Amino acid sequence: MTPVTLTARDARGPIAVPIGEGDRARLVRYATEARRRAVRGRHAEVLAAITVDGPRDLDVAAVVTCGRTAGEPWTVYEQRERRGQALATLGAVVAIEASGPRRFRTVSDRWSQLTAHATTDLGTGQEAEGVVAVGGFAFADDGARSPLWEDFRSASLHVPLLALATTGGRVRATVTVAVRAGDDVEARVDAALERVARLRPARPPLLDPDPVQRGRVASVLSPAHYEDAVARSVQAIRAGKMEKIVLAREVQVTGRPTPDPAAMIGVMREAYDGCCVIGVGRGDKSFVAATPELLLRRHGHRVATLALAGTTGRSSDPAVDVHLGEHLLRSAKNREEHAIVVRRILDRLDGVALWTTAGEQPEIVQAASVQHLATPIRAQLAESVGVLELVERLHPTPAVGGFPEADTLARIPALEGMDRGWYAGPVGWVDSAGDGDFSVALRSALLEPDVAHCYAGVGVVADSDPAAELAETEIKLQALLPLLAA
Repeated sequence: MTPVTLTARDARGPIAVPIGEGDRARLVRYATEARRRAVRGRHAEVLAAITVDGPRDLDVAAVVTCGRTAGEPWTVYEQRERRGQALATLGAVVAIEASGPRRFRTVSDRWSQLTAHATTDLGTGQEAEGVVAVGGFAFADDGARSPLWEDFRSASLHVPLLALATTGGRVRATVTVAVRAGDDVEARVDAALERVARLRPARPPLLDPDPVQRGRVASVLSPAHYEDAVARSVQAIRAGKMEKIVLAREVQVTGRPTPDPAAMIGVMREAYDGCCVIGVGRGDKSFVAATPELLLRRHGHRVATLALAGTTGRSSDPAVDVHLGEHLLRSAKNREEHAIVVRRILDRLDGVALWTTAGEQPEIVQAASVQHLATPIRAQLAESVGVLELVERLHPTPAVGGFPEADTLARIPALEGMDRGWYAGPVGWVDSAGDGDFSVALRSALLEPDVAHCYAGVGVVADSDPAAELAETEIKLQALLPLLAA
């Protein structure tokens, strides 16, 4: 195979990630060492990676979503309010997957093994730089088992071939190969670089503003079924069997081809710039979300999370909008729901933290169509606890599950009548230092070529009204339904 060198431009135009001959030689050297480690340590595979500067202000999400090929895994995790921070990845050199009650620990252990033996460039400290694993977890330990979710395991992290990380306009590109004992090192390196060479700078495509076919929106289970589930839950709460439970429902959009995920992400990040915009492609399906809820961010010994529970709508009239927010702050039902979430998060962090701190009173966080009660929470770890172990500690919070946890999680599947899959599960990334960022996949949809599955849920407490809770799910579904059904 002829060695691949990526210059800034070729006959097809500018290259998204220029890589010089010296970079290639460095990756070959690392891969050769990785093969030696695989032989000596009898490892199935060992990672080798280089990290280089990419063109400044490159739209990394568009590069990946527009440059992906059919069936190629990809991920976007973008938080514009954090100095334009984004991580976009393509390909999978290693898939780390598990299911069952030990799924977090199994994935964490496998990731630790891979990073312990890897041979790579040293990172410079930019978040999400270097070798990373990206992906997510189903809401339930044995979730994502239905045929609908067959491409999304209940725990699934991919080590990507290419990871593009950007903050404040600076772009860092990491190319990773997984080397086995008998590999032709140069062939494996050049195959990876050839894939990277096909990527071009891009802009997200536009959604069709006037599609020929309009989508048909229908609840998978009847609205009456959902109201009955809420009513039965209220009875159980008033009987002292639990304090809170979150119930979700699914709505499908059919009758037209599903929009390109690249166009969906382009619109979502403009409409929801205060949210984390997520896209994960597996097979011919994509999972997208614009979520306001940070589950956990770990950087060294510092941890940040967000208690988010209690919702109301928005208004185009500023005075009404303010009134709705004030009413939410005074709502005993919503304050109770929110307080349960705060207490539980603090309790889970107390076991590993030197100290934790939370706002004395919740604040209002606004998205395009809803307002939430939110309490930022921070902690200082007592020792080095990786982000995946912390995610296991916090998930699921009462904001998406319920309280007490064991009782509510056992009730949810029967009451909802569906497999949540990755809805309300943690999605994000982890790096070789154990730092990472995971958000709760709310305001989300699973996209098949001809069907979109949208999800929304609400917290049920003793004062919940079934009709009002159904109406709240309709408000939350408006985050994505207009994009999918127009």
